[in-house]
Amino acid sequence: MTLPSHARIVVVGGGIAGCSTAYHLSLMGERDVLLLEQGKLTCGTTWHAAGLVGQMRPNRNMTQMSKYGIELYSTLEAETGLATGWKQCGSVNVAATPERMKVLRKQAALARSFGVEVEVIDAQRAGELYPLLRTDDLEGGLWIPGDGKANPADLTMSLAKGARNRGVKIVEDIEVTGVLTENGRVAGVRTTQGDVRCEVLVNCAGQWARQFGRLAGVNVPLYSAEHFYIVTDRIDGVHPMLPVMRDPDGFIYYKEEVGGLVMGGFEPQAKPWRMDPIPSTFQFQLLGEDWDQFEILMTNAIHRTPCLETAKVKMLLNGPESFTPDGNFILGEAPELRNYFVAAGFNSAGIANSGGAGRLIAEWIVDGEAPSDLWDVDIRRFGPFMANRKALAERTGETLGLHYAMRWPRQELETARPLRTSPLYDLLADKGAVFGSKNGWERANYFKPAGAHPAEPGLGRPQWLDWVIDEQRATREAVALYDQTSFSKLLLQGRDALAVLQRLCANEIDVPVDRMVYTALLNERGGFESDLTVIRTGADRFMIVTGSAQTTRDQDWINRHIGPTEHAMLTDVSAMVAVLSVMGPKARELLARVSPDDLSAEALKFSQSREIDVGFARVRAARMSYVGGPGFELYVPIEMARHVYLALHEAGDDLGLRDAGYYALDALRIEAGRRAWGAELGPDETPFEAGLTFAVRLDKPTEFVGRKALLKAQGQPLRKKLVTLVLDSAAHYAWGGEPLLIDGLPVGELSSVGWSPKANACVALGYVRGEAARRPHAGTRAQVDLWGEAIGATAWDTWPPRA
Repeated sequence: MTLPSHARIVVVGGGIAGCSTAYHLSLMGERDVLLLEQGKLTCGTTWHAAGLVGQMRPNRNMTQMSKYGIELYSTLEAETGLATGWKQCGSVNVAATPERMKVLRKQAALARSFGVEVEVIDAQRAGELYPLLRTDDLEGGLWIPGDGKANPADLTMSLAKGARNRGVKIVEDIEVTGVLTENGRVAGVRTTQGDVRCEVLVNCAGQWARQFGRLAGVNVPLYSAEHFYIVTDRIDGVHPMLPVMRDPDGFIYYKEEVGGLVMGGFEPQAKPWRMDPIPSTFQFQLLGEDWDQFEILMTNAIHRTPCLETAKVKMLLNGPESFTPDGNFILGEAPELRNYFVAAGFNSAGIANSGGAGRLIAEWIVDGEAPSDLWDVDIRRFGPFMANRKALAERTGETLGLHYAMRWPRQELETARPLRTSPLYDLLADKGAVFGSKNGWERANYFKPAGAHPAEPGLGRPQWLDWVIDEQRATREAVALYDQTSFSKLLLQGRDALAVLQRLCANEIDVPVDRMVYTALLNERGGFESDLTVIRTGADRFMIVTGSAQTTRDQDWINRHIGPTEHAMLTDVSAMVAVLSVMGPKARELLARVSPDDLSAEALKFSQSREIDVGFARVRAARMSYVGGPGFELYVPIEMARHVYLALHEAGDDLGLRDAGYYALDALRIEAGRRAWGAELGPDETPFEAGLTFAVRLDKPTEFVGRKALLKAQGQPLRKKLVTLVLDSAAHYAWGGEPLLIDGLPVGELSSVGWSPKANACVALGYVRGEAARRPHAGTRAQVDLWGEAIGATAWDTWPPRA
């Protein structure tokens, strides 16, 4: 095909992700679409993919995406006339340990809540469904009859034909060597056969997506690793409808192929492919066999399916695939360049995910915003520092290995750390801080007492809980100091700064200088793009304080809403300002010992801030408390943070001052009913549903994004509603994500859980849906499905109940 000089949308990459994107764009009426592939369709990683297709994902939206993919794959052949190899053979997932079986029971409960057919089975039933299986050491498993398998190359060709049938042009054997930009937007691509002007570019370049992104200054943090599977000759008892089988405790999976087995897996210590850049000529190629690397998978497979001990192995396939720093794929519009979209980094699940992901990115392009809450896969979850190749290589070796490994609640990734640290990092470490990582920042999760053994992971009551309870009690009864330097801090200043914020923020921002405003940032559907605090520090100067993980996302959202003629400059000052939160009933008494300024409730009211002296430093103090109760946030120049911290501790020993971490903070904010973005708040939740109408001023004189949607929804029955859940018994510990039942029916999931000394039990936040959202809750009997066991709880619209 002759290369056109212009197309409205150019898709780069002819694997399954690119062909699915082109197919869905054409399905939505976009006909002027050009797909460019440097070799032949599927020649990168798609052609050697295993082709397993499952439905279950960690949350509702991702599961719906996968369910749609299966629906598409099951009907595509009838539409295009090209075979896809799709077979709904079901899948069997087995557990070899009691802990794994608990996790599978939770997955089953979530599957039912998400509308996926699933059956919890015992070892005998697993053996009946998969006769090759050794079952004497199994705890049980799951049977998901709607899962299946497909031929990746055939499936991709079918998608490509469907796209062509609706007018999409596909050109093979053409390398894209550059991206043309004008005024911060995509303007076209440069190829080995000439330039093509375009309005939209979609990077579906697979394991080349990172280096292709670099051509336009776009960060696509993925890295390739060697991925192995064997292909056997025919084996007795293996037939085309044999289920897909996964044994995560053995790190292995199986599917039938031509009467034999494909067996592969995700070894605990993976092998990054240190090839940078990857040559454009690496097409339909494999890497060399590495039986030493594959040994652990082969050993486990012979144990689980003894037939492999004598089966003839035709080949050990080693094909590189791309993985991301957190194990989730990458989707969305790049913050660095308008109209540059990415769909890549599928972490060896591209066949299962690309059907649905192609539709999502197409909807995002056509409609101008994400169709639903896609934060788990949103490209803006990564900061620019994630482009570091050494960090990506080390993290890839870890994330691939965690694919099937037992993932414990609150388990932290370990590689490429520490990276971003507060000035207090070493001081806190010396005091026993156990750190977690958020957006590269090291943050104290809790403090381990001197001489105590490290807490071991588990599914029940955590070993660190008593230490965290001590931190909670100090916060509620005395005074605690939290290092929250990882907060994202953005400075917006300029003549039109107020106008920009008034248009973006649902609350009233035109307030006196030094006033703090908690506000929602909404999308056009009325959902939360963010929740944040704005501190007005001058007539045309505002400090925006938002979550640690939201720096890139919120910067992008604000910047894209600054008009071309508006004078407003947004700067990330996160690394210039430390935040020390002094929380508890003795917080004011402590500050009075280190500051001569009047911090009484009359002099500094709630949501007010002003500059004060602390020791030898000058800081901004704000009367604000995320954990509920009295407290102050201190915004400290980064170079003075250590001095302020030491001054507070020197003055506060006899007040019971102690350091506290994010586990205590999170539990206390749940107890106080404070919402968190990414848990209770996201693009699919409105202020009405989240119970945050106080953060919205529908009557403010300035029109703001999302106002029309809220006015339309006002007074209408709620689709869902946030409630507080209190577990009946102190003997049970929940972690979040557990299904919630009322009258025996699934109505939602827990979004956040923490231990409450006030209740002497776990207290949770979670959304109830449907009819349960339209009725009041003041102690409604409910149940939480905890590892497959129904645990009693009560649901409350307001907790603790008002007297």
